[in-house]
Amino acid sequence: MAGKKVFYTNNAPEPKGPYSQAVIHDGLLYVSGQIPVDPVTGELIRGTVEEETAAVLNNIKIITEDAGASMDGILKLTCYLADMDDFPRFNEVYEKYFPQYPPARTAFQAGKLPLDVQIEIDAIVALPSRKPRNVRSQSSRRPRNK
Repeated sequence: MAGKKVFYTNNAPEPKGPYSQAVIHDGLLYVSGQIPVDPVTGELIRGTVEEETAAVLNNIKIITEDAGASMDGILKLTCYLADMDDFPRFNEVYEKYFPQYPPARTAFQAGKLPLDVQIEIDAIVALPSRKPRNVRSQSSRRPRNK
């Protein structure tokens, strides 16, 4: 597909499977589903739904900012929760990241999330007109570990 670029940053967790951290196309950044992984150690964060939500949103923030955008540029989030009973607690953390003009959002209970985490979120972000760093051609699925 012409114009499709793979985006990768060393500051966010390495993808755990055969997918890109994010893809850029037509001025939009499509961030793959993020789970609560510590971006420094690569270790899974097991905690309360609030702690896991903060970890996921921090990873989305890192990817978004390293691509040259901001959290205000997020247009749409899809939020997958292991248990919808956690929705009010999830929302308490979520609204701290989007205090004004929050993005469009879908949230629902998933049957089972990867690695049995409590939360996963993906994002669609509007990019500013300047070109982000760390853009790769589509033929490069993801960088090799060094």
